[in-house]
Amino acid sequence: MDTDKPAISNQPPPPVGLGEAFRYWLKLGFVSFGGPTGQIAIMHQDLVERKRWISEKRFLHALNYCMVLPGPEAQQLATYIGWMMHRTWGQLATYIGWMMHRTWGGVISGGLFVLPSLFILIALTWVYLAYGNVPLVAGLFYGIKPAVTAIVLFAAYRIGSRALKNAVLWTVSLAAFVAIFAFAVPFPYIVLAAGIVGYLGGRIAPGKFSTGGHEGAGKGYGPALIDDATPTPAHALFRWAHFALVLAIFLAVWIAALGALVALFGWDSALAQMGWFFTKAALLTFGGAYAVLPYVYQGGVEHYQWLTATQMIDGLALGETTPGPLIMVVAFVGFVGAWTKAALGPEALALAGCAGATVATFFTFLPSFLFILLGGPLVESTHGNLQFTAPLTGITAAVVGVILNLAVFFAWHVLWPEGFSGRFEWFSALVGLAALAALWRYRTGMIPVIFACGAAGLAHHLIAG
Repeated sequence: MDTDKPAISNQPPPPVGLGEAFRYWLKLGFVSFGGPTGQIAIMHQDLVERKRWISEKRFLHALNYCMVLPGPEAQQLATYIGWMMHRTWGQLATYIGWMMHRTWGGVISGGLFVLPSLFILIALTWVYLAYGNVPLVAGLFYGIKPAVTAIVLFAAYRIGSRALKNAVLWTVSLAAFVAIFAFAVPFPYIVLAAGIVGYLGGRIAPGKFSTGGHEGAGKGYGPALIDDATPTPAHALFRWAHFALVLAIFLAVWIAALGALVALFGWDSALAQMGWFFTKAALLTFGGAYAVLPYVYQGGVEHYQWLTATQMIDGLALGETTPGPLIMVVAFVGFVGAWTKAALGPEALALAGCAGATVATFFTFLPSFLFILLGGPLVESTHGNLQFTAPLTGITAAVVGVILNLAVFFAWHVLWPEGFSGRFEWFSALVGLAALAALWRYRTGMIPVIFACGAAGLAHHLIAG
């Protein structure tokens, strides 16, 4: 990726062909490290600042819509932009692809945002399960776990520093944290309440809710292909006939996929239950990967017992060190669950794991494409509409509190692996503090931090014996 500062031009860039867009989205699928915040930053730098495929305001408008949707906002945004720019093609990736090239644009951009990560995670998860007890692997994960905790905490800080611009939004965030931490309020209810607060706040005190969830709007990088005043393309206009057709196609695909699993393996089988569970996870969880993880943990660890709490944290560590959206940890959960339950028999554990990872990924991301291709035309009619943006601002503030709750959840399992009555992991605490300092004070990248903490964990593991 180019690192030179983009020059500001008075002319918009030339139209982008489907082949050029395909090459960009494929490249993005292999280099999009850093979780949702990092992936959104990469797309902003590439598509807003350098390539000027879309303007700052249109980018942030799309991002705020993707943030309110269940599922991975980075993947959905790319799909949206690809759809707008030509025809129908992560949610952010899906949105961008859809904006640029209609339906196939959204499908290509969103799909390529996910597929490289799926193949990489399948390979790494097999190594983890086959050789996880080897001292080398165990030592690496011992150091990586506190780094993951620090990364989640830093994510809460990063998003909060952009979203919480006044005392009202801070109060919304704090209330969300207390609701999920102290009272275990389901996240969809928190999102609904935050949206209502934002809607009412936009009418009562519009100045407190007039900013989006991300800073930077209004910066000039020169004219863009999809500029602030660019009329909505014909394919992006809302039509009831198109709405009904898209909905019918996606329902048919979902029914056919889940029905095939039930017919082949039975409703109570691990693979069929994964299809049903990850559909619910995709539809009922909001706020991106960090917000969906507690729900996935509750279902995968506590209800279905596909994996252990320790394995869940290890899976998040793998997700942080591979490209693609962080919610790709569902591929790890699916692989481990199908392996643990021997979904295809005791002689085909690796094949079962591949099937489980594929099922989890398919049913998690299918609704993301639906939300963009179905709701995109509605979103394109809401530019500058405070009635639409104010609820999104409230929801973004609530998401910060939920992510902070997730950081507390991970810290508990990393620092007190045997419960509060057990030993305290002083080494893990030191590694976590060092990782947080590197991220916060020295702005070190996530991948170097994870590798350094893994090396420290390995050294400690070998020395301690």
